[in-house]
Amino acid sequence: MKLSTKILIGLALGLVSGIAYSLIDQSTLGFIPGLIEPVGSLWVNAIRMTVIPLLMALLVTAIAGQHTSNQVATLGGKTIALFVVMILGSALLALLAAPPLIALLDIDPAASQALLQSTGSRVIAVSELPPFRDWLVELIPANPFAAAVDGPILPLLIFTGLFSVALLQVGSQHREIVVNFFAAIKDAMFVLIAWIMAVAPIGIFALVFPLAATLGLSAITVLGSFIFIVCSLTVVLMLLLYLLAWFGAGIPLRKFARSVAPVQAIGFSTRSSLASLPATYAATEQLGIPEKVSGLVLPVAVTLFKFASPLARTAGTYFIASLYGIDLNLWELGVIALAIALLSFYSPGIPSGGLLIMAPVYLSLGLPVEGIGILIAIDLIVDMFLTAANVTANVTATALLARFHDTNP
Repeated sequence: MKLSTKILIGLALGLVSGIAYSLIDQSTLGFIPGLIEPVGSLWVNAIRMTVIPLLMALLVTAIAGQHTSNQVATLGGKTIALFVVMILGSALLALLAAPPLIALLDIDPAASQALLQSTGSRVIAVSELPPFRDWLVELIPANPFAAAVDGPILPLLIFTGLFSVALLQVGSQHREIVVNFFAAIKDAMFVLIAWIMAVAPIGIFALVFPLAATLGLSAITVLGSFIFIVCSLTVVLMLLLYLLAWFGAGIPLRKFARSVAPVQAIGFSTRSSLASLPATYAATEQLGIPEKVSGLVLPVAVTLFKFASPLARTAGTYFIASLYGIDLNLWELGVIALAIALLSFYSPGIPSGGLLIMAPVYLSLGLPVEGIGILIAIDLIVDMFLTAANVTANVTATALLARFHDTNP
């Protein structure tokens, strides 16, 4: 049996058995989720420990080992441009589909008020959004070694990219020493990742089971209906990526689906594009994408590219406006979609940071910022679908760039 099939089976078993557990008497078996959950955490930590060395090795070998300065600039420009276009497409789908679907929700004023009182205060407990000035200044790390230890990925990515371009300007003898060093690190990381992926079905089961056991079969409520709408739209957006890979990149649907399935399962269960990076890179290899493209595009994608975020966050904003009884005109709907799309590139590494970036939009349009607390309360489920769509978009974008970028030196 293929590993991808085993991973999907582990995901399904975790969901089904967790829901079944939530339906039985837990007075004597209440300890089971607590026993299983650490296994999932250990597996995620094992993946995460490979991410930073792998990310640096991919960038150095892709840029300094296979590119010229002009090629780096050209591919980098095409990458950012494609990300912007795809992000705007995600926002457009939210603008067209979310308002009519949310309008179908029958929101009882009394239930709405109770919901606001019970969850609206959650936003207070979350860290404040860092000022844009601080975020901008910290993009250039004063100490790249501290960045590698503390884990701020974007500053480390910028340093590694600049370091790799600088290597192109030194003698070939010295450059080859550094490139070979990072190539050896990359090869060693893939051996380690192969060991970790061998137990992926167990790790994914251990991640999903406690979550399903806690959530159970939630009652159909306004929140449940909204979650269904957002997750359904995210699935539609993800299916559009299959068509884009087929028509745009020329990849057969079956081959693409088979390659991205393990990546989606890992993204869904870990809710982390970074944790999915090793599997994402493996998927691009299966699709025959040149390393000189994937090695540069994927590190940028997992750091900056949050493809499905505009769809979910824009729909969430429309939902909050409906919950508070605020009518938005077409202009305001469009402004919200565009603003959240552009702000998606600025997502700080704090809990629910992707949601808190919407605060300026809420303030500028007079929407209640407290409503963000409601979205935070339900973000767990939504984020699982978001991450699955995001990692699919990372593979799709890399495939598109590989087809239309000249990889010859």
